[in-house]
Amino acid sequence: MPEIRNYTLNFGPQHPAAHGVLRMVLELDGEVVMRADPHIGLLHRGTEKLAEHKTFLQSVPYMDRLDYVSMMSNEHAYVMAIEKLLQIEVPIRAQYIRVLFDEITRILNHLLWIGAHALDVGAMTMFLYAFREREDLMDCYEAVSGARLHAAYYRPGGVYRDLPDSMPQYDLAKMPRHNASDIKFMNSNRQGSMLDFIDDFCQRFPAYVDEYETLLTDNRIWKQRTVGIGVITPERAMAKGLTGPMLRGSGVAWDIRKQQPYEVYDRLDFDIPVGVNGDSYDRYLVRMEEMRQSNRIMKQCVDWLRKNAGPVITENHKVAPPNREAMKSNMEELIHHFKLFSEGMHVPAGEAYCAVEHPKGEFGIYLVSDGANKPYRLKIRAPGFAHMQAMDEMARGHMIADVVTIMGTMDIVFGEIDR
Repeated sequence: MPEIRNYTLNFGPQHPAAHGVLRMVLELDGEVVMRADPHIGLLHRGTEKLAEHKTFLQSVPYMDRLDYVSMMSNEHAYVMAIEKLLQIEVPIRAQYIRVLFDEITRILNHLLWIGAHALDVGAMTMFLYAFREREDLMDCYEAVSGARLHAAYYRPGGVYRDLPDSMPQYDLAKMPRHNASDIKFMNSNRQGSMLDFIDDFCQRFPAYVDEYETLLTDNRIWKQRTVGIGVITPERAMAKGLTGPMLRGSGVAWDIRKQQPYEVYDRLDFDIPVGVNGDSYDRYLVRMEEMRQSNRIMKQCVDWLRKNAGPVITENHKVAPPNREAMKSNMEELIHHFKLFSEGMHVPAGEAYCAVEHPKGEFGIYLVSDGANKPYRLKIRAPGFAHMQAMDEMARGHMIADVVTIMGTMDIVFGEIDR
C-alpha cells in the first residue's frame, strides 16, 4: 500500500498572483491547504539601515519606494515624525494639500488593488477600468512633483511647492494617431487650474465606482470566490495586528483619521465603513466605500484650498529652503540654502512615533535622533508585514485557488514588507 501523506508546494516567488517576491510553502492534503508558511526577505533593500546614513531630507525618496502604490502616504508618516521632534508648525494650507494627496493616494491604491485582485480571481475587464481612472490621478502626481510614481513631494515643514495654476495638456504633434477633435475632447477638463481638474474628477468618480460595483458586487462568480473566504474574527484580527480595511472588514471601526486625527482630518466630514462577516467580500465592500469617502474628503479640500491662499512650507530656514529669488539676492538666504542641502537639518535628540491611516492600514515611523543631521535609528511599521502573519490562519482549510483570493484581499505590496 502506498503511503498517503501531505505534500508541500512552493507557491512563488515569481507567481503572478503573489504581488511581489513572496515564496509561500503550502502544505497540502490534496488541494486543501493544511498550512501556509510565508518566506519573506527576497526583496530586502535595507531601507531602515540606509536611512541612518542619509540626511533627513535625503531619506524622503526612500519612503516612496516602500509601498510603491501609496507613495505620498509613506512620506507623510516620515515627515510627521521629523516635525514632531523639531516641534514645528506646518502651515494650514500645506496640511490641506497633504490631506488632499493622501486621499488621492488612497484612491490610487484601491484602484490598483481592485484591478489586480479581480484579475487574480479571474475578471479581466476590471483591471482596464481601474487603470483608466488611475491615469487622471497620476497626472496630478506628475503636475505637482514632476514624477508619476516616486513623488518626494512632502517635506518636513510642509510640501515642496503649491498646487500649479494649470494642468499639462495633450499635444496633437506628439500624438499622431489622434485627430484635432480627439485632442480637444481630451483637454476639455484641463483648461483651468489643478484644483479645477481635481474637482472635475470628483464629479465623475462616483459614477465610475458604480460601474465597478455593477461588474462585481452582485456578480455570482465574484461572490462564490469571495464570500466566506479568508474569514477572520474581530478578536483574531486585533490579536494578529491587522489594521486598515483588513481590520474594518471584520467589523472593528478603527481608523487613525478619526480616533487619533492628524493634520486637518478633524475638520472634515466623512464616514468609516465597516464589514460584518470578516471575509474577502466584506473587505472588498469596505474598500469600495472607502473610495467614495475619499472622494468626499477631496471635494472638501478643493473647496477650502480655492478660498484660502497662504504659505505651503514653514518659514524656518533651518528646516526648509528659502525661495529661489531670496536665495539669489541675499547672502543669508544663500547660506541657509547651502547648509540645508549640503549638511542637512539637525533634529533635536529624542524619539517619536507617528502613524498615518495608510490605504493598507497603520503605517508608522519610529524615529530616534541623537541631535545629528541623520537619524540614529529608523523603524518602519508596515501594515502588510502584520497582515502577512495572518496568512496561515486565514488560508487553512481552503483550496489552493482560494490562497490567491486571500492574498488579493490582503492588498500586499512587498516593498514595505521586506523593506
